[in-house]
Amino acid sequence: MLFGSSGIRQEFGPGLIDLALRIGAAAADGTPGIVVGRDTRTTSELLEHCVIAGMLSAGATVFTCGIAPTPTVAYATRDADAGCMITASHNPEPYNGVKLLNPDGSSFTRRQQAAIEETLEGSHWEGWDKQGHVSPVDALAMHRDAILGEVSLSRPVTVVLDCGNGAGSVITPDLLGEAGATVIGLNCNVSGRFARPSEPLEANLPYIGEIVRKRGAGCAVIHDGDADRMMAFDERGRYIDGDHLLMLFAKYLDRKHVVTTVDASMAIEEVAEVRRTPVGDTFVSEELLSWGDFGGEASGSWIFPGHSYCPDGIYAAALLCEIASEWSIAEELDRMPRYTLLRESYRVASPREIMAAIGADEPTHGVRFDDDDGWYLIRASGTEPKVRITAEGKTPEKAKEMLDAGHTALERAKRVSGERRSE
Repeated sequence: MLFGSSGIRQEFGPGLIDLALRIGAAAADGTPGIVVGRDTRTTSELLEHCVIAGMLSAGATVFTCGIAPTPTVAYATRDADAGCMITASHNPEPYNGVKLLNPDGSSFTRRQQAAIEETLEGSHWEGWDKQGHVSPVDALAMHRDAILGEVSLSRPVTVVLDCGNGAGSVITPDLLGEAGATVIGLNCNVSGRFARPSEPLEANLPYIGEIVRKRGAGCAVIHDGDADRMMAFDERGRYIDGDHLLMLFAKYLDRKHVVTTVDASMAIEEVAEVRRTPVGDTFVSEELLSWGDFGGEASGSWIFPGHSYCPDGIYAAALLCEIASEWSIAEELDRMPRYTLLRESYRVASPREIMAAIGADEPTHGVRFDDDDGWYLIRASGTEPKVRITAEGKTPEKAKEMLDAGHTALERAKRVSGERRSE
């Protein structure tokens, strides 16, 4: 399939340009009104025009947002029939892609994605007298007003905000300021080039902790390229891993039924009833449609069903500031259960063959092995040619044991898949 765990992502090139045009026509076939936005990448404006051209050729009305985060486009989609975001999210700048959204903010389901792929070659093109038209929409104001209506600070706080030169730059700084926070902004311009790697990993943010401590900030907020993700630091300048951020939100909001992914820590099960899905916000939002009152991924995607079924890093940023205005985030984190969780990634030439050799029915869903005190998961990335191993144990020694077991299984599968290719 063209669609991965979170839309279509590829390295930019002629094939992606052609695909954007055909995706636009296929998405608009039978869909009269579509909201379209883009992230800040240098290639996003070109791909936006291609997608819109395809939609117009199918007779659709296209509501354009310009540069806007994915959750902003998703929120505006509630007044249309579908949404389309031009983004590669946290991937490096040479990548770009397309994400399709439903009116409730959720990503297209696997069935919807399959239907789009089937339509690509035979998309319906209207005649000259039935072409669509473009209408601009102020999606930023719509999204900002909705969040400010739901989140409020009980006292002023200082927040360090790093938008990573992504789409969050056009909304999050002003929104947090309007909410009552003093914002120390970093990389909050839409230059089209990322001053740091877009993925909000601790290793990519070595400067944040010191800034938090020196400026006496109550927290720090970090976005990826399209601001569907949000990661954070506490007031002591400590990076908050995604599993504990998930628990923090669940506790503050008093959410007892949480949907998360198979690679999330088992610690969450000590604070809420949990259902697990394959990795990918599409699967989390699908499950939330039928069960649960909060969901998220340890990678930084947080879904608040009462607001939207799209991961919303801007909403999460405002909510974290609200929490910081009422609680000591550091003290709350210190009281939470904590196990050792290890994650490693390996670039490979043929992730599908390797995962088949391990026994996975679907490479990006992976295979998980559990025992009483730990587990490990091996899965193919949905966006890059990598295989990821996640392991957790109730002790550091157990976590290392599980990670080593996962690495041994991966090496065995690489040998088997290599033997198969040579036959």
